[in-house]
Amino acid sequence: MRITYLFDPLCGWCYGAGPALEKLSRLDDVTLDLAPTGLFAGEGARRIDHRFADYAWQHDQRIAQLTGQIFSDLYRERVLGAVGSRFDSGPATLGLVAVGLSEPARELDALKSLQNARYRDGRDNSDLGVVAETLTEAGFVEAARRIQAPDEPLLAAYQSRIAAARADMARFGVQGVPGILLGSGDRRRKIDSSLLYGDFDLLVAELRLA
Repeated sequence: MRITYLFDPLCGWCYGAGPALEKLSRLDDVTLDLAPTGLFAGEGARRIDHRFADYAWQHDQRIAQLTGQIFSDLYRERVLGAVGSRFDSGPATLGLVAVGLSEPARELDALKSLQNARYRDGRDNSDLGVVAETLTEAGFVEAARRIQAPDEPLLAAYQSRIAAARADMARFGVQGVPGILLGSGDRRRKIDSSLLYGDFDLLVAELRLA
């Protein structure tokens, strides 16, 4: 069973889906492909203001109630409270792509580390330096080194993966993230991503029936 997971590392709902995604990755018959969409990178990036911070925090509390994931006071104070700072998933996405080039089997671990750094530890992973520090602490030393002076192959891989994910979103009518595609090549189909927030056995059953 091959699953393409469309996501953005700064998406709170994607963080909320983390426990289900981790369980899926442990199933013997599952191959999980991470597909970063760059939804909040480039033109999708913005500055944090009070209105955006309040909006994000309201949604974060809903996600926490639904999934049990932690959105700490440190995150609220140091990340959402940093009015005027960038909300930009480009650095974190670049870090994940670098991990994908050096240690592809551990890309999900890197995503979890970056999400925890933001939502639990209150570290702003819109900052490339913070991303590099987080990856280094998690043992991704080569990826951390590489993103601080991105070379052409890394930048090309970054652009390629985002382009592929956005093409999949358009092709399968995925309106936002997270998104799930089941299958390979032309035989893929979209699965209801709300299943990531419910009973895990039901999610697996639906995937195997689809």
